[in-house]
Amino acid sequence: MSEQQKTVHLIVQRQDSPDSAPYTEEFIVPWSLGMNVVSALMEVQKNPVTKEGKTTKPVVWDCNCLEEVCGACAMVINGKPRQSCSCLVDKVEQPITLAPLDKFPVVRDLIVDRQKMFDNLKKVQAWVAVDTTADLGPGPRMSRVQQEEVYPLSRCMTCGCCMQACPNFNDKSEFIGPAPVAQVHLMNMHPTGAMQKEGRLEGLMGPGGIAGCGNAQNCVEVCPKSIPLTTSIAKLNRQVNKFALSKLFDK
Repeated sequence: MSEQQKTVHLIVQRQDSPDSAPYTEEFIVPWSLGMNVVSALMEVQKNPVTKEGKTTKPVVWDCNCLEEVCGACAMVINGKPRQSCSCLVDKVEQPITLAPLDKFPVVRDLIVDRQKMFDNLKKVQAWVAVDTTADLGPGPRMSRVQQEEVYPLSRCMTCGCCMQACPNFNDKSEFIGPAPVAQVHLMNMHPTGAMQKEGRLEGLMGPGGIAGCGNAQNCVEVCPKSIPLTTSIAKLNRQVNKFALSKLFDK
């Protein structure tokens, strides 16, 4: 078959509203060189006609940077959570099945509400606090060893792929998930962020904290940025235990 005749077969899980039932529709779209899943969905958007020839509503999904930086286009592709912008159709088996990240509430079709993940980042104070608007000059320097450890953690896009793959992050568990835990490690290693270290460790000691991790290691397998999530969780587990013991003996 010539390149001009090649097509891409999509099976898309759809949902019209947060409260409606999901259903699937299939689409056949023209193939193009270097095509990714986002490009295939754009073809459906241009001509929303199903495989059976029925005109339907265009599929909706999230995307922004198209460079695997923002994390917005995360979805389940052929059963695996990943970024649709960096998923080339020639590199996956057809038909290509597309579904939303089901660990988060579906808004419509492939768009989900990841607010729970952002709320969990707030629980562990995953930021560096600055209590003044004054010019404080250059911040504290970090050693090369520290820089090499924290840089991979700073690549997190909050895409939610690790949360989707984690068996302990679900509606029956309070576990905050691997992404927020890893961000605690990042912020605690920052020279300024370390001033709030104890507050973050307190957050990890509470309900849904680090004890909720079952060490399945699914998170590190699906992370599009190869973030050492399980390494961070292991290091934080030791920090939390030491902190808990210090609090016990300080009483």
